[in-house]
Amino acid sequence: MKAMIIKEIGTSDVFQLVEKAKPILKSGHMVVEVKATSVNPLDTMLRSIELPWSANLPEILHGDVAGIVVEVSEDVTDFNVGDEVYGMAGGINGVDGALAELMLVDARLMAQKPKTLTMKQAAALPLVAITSYEALVHKMNVQAGDNVLIHGATGGVGHIAVQLAKVLGATVTSTHSTANAELAKTVGADNLVDHSKETVADYVQAYTGGMGFDKIFDTVAGENIQKSFEAAKFNGHVATILPIENVLQVALKSLSFHSVLMLIPLCHGINHESHGRILTEIATLVDAGKITPIIDDSNFSIWEVAQAHDHLGSGKAVGKVTLTA
Repeated sequence: MKAMIIKEIGTSDVFQLVEKAKPILKSGHMVVEVKATSVNPLDTMLRSIELPWSANLPEILHGDVAGIVVEVSEDVTDFNVGDEVYGMAGGINGVDGALAELMLVDARLMAQKPKTLTMKQAAALPLVAITSYEALVHKMNVQAGDNVLIHGATGGVGHIAVQLAKVLGATVTSTHSTANAELAKTVGADNLVDHSKETVADYVQAYTGGMGFDKIFDTVAGENIQKSFEAAKFNGHVATILPIENVLQVALKSLSFHSVLMLIPLCHGINHESHGRILTEIATLVDAGKITPIIDDSNFSIWEVAQAHDHLGSGKAVGKVTLTA
């Protein structure tokens, strides 16, 4: 089969097109004919810098995949040959990913693809949808009536998180940049905040009566995490997906602080079934018209992955950058 591989960490030039042996089916797994994948910031980082998982990087990157099942292990009962599936199932921790014609996947990490989406659209969802679900449902237990702030209304994780929080019954305020103001209006938040024009005090007063938000999901982090701490009510919840440094306000406001890392099942071999369950639920919500991924207008093939990485890195992408086989 054809595959795009890397032999070293570096710029997008490290990708090589090669012929590799087809994956061999094993217990609990399926072989999927890859139809699409997406570029996550994780993929560009794994390619370009040393990370905790760099010592055992696979040759084939990219975890998000949408495709058609072509082989199924006898002990897998939830899928059949011909099923259209999607998931986040490799590209890290020594497990080959989706930049190839075929991908060996752990069946527990997969789900039936949303029927109303194309392969390209479906491939945009797994990592960001699982991350959003783990933050909002598993970590912060967002429920009807909660006043929720989500930073990054048009980001890969943020735009799905806003839609999921609305499904959960929350009142949602979300921040965005001036450049993405029009796109932000399409994701369904009750209130939108241009972070370059309004202070934290402004929107806390406007949308919480000065009390602070019940639950905050910060997909931006870095220096922005201090804004999240400032915007949270006393005894509130803050979740983020990125490393942070100064957590003094967590103690001073008695906050519940949550770190979200959806890679744990892939890297530590636990709770694989959780990803499959989440993606099954997300597919139901998508097919009910309650969640829609935002897809960048670019049209790259898997064999143009270098250009796709460069496009994401340029900052010009609007929505998820996806690649088709």
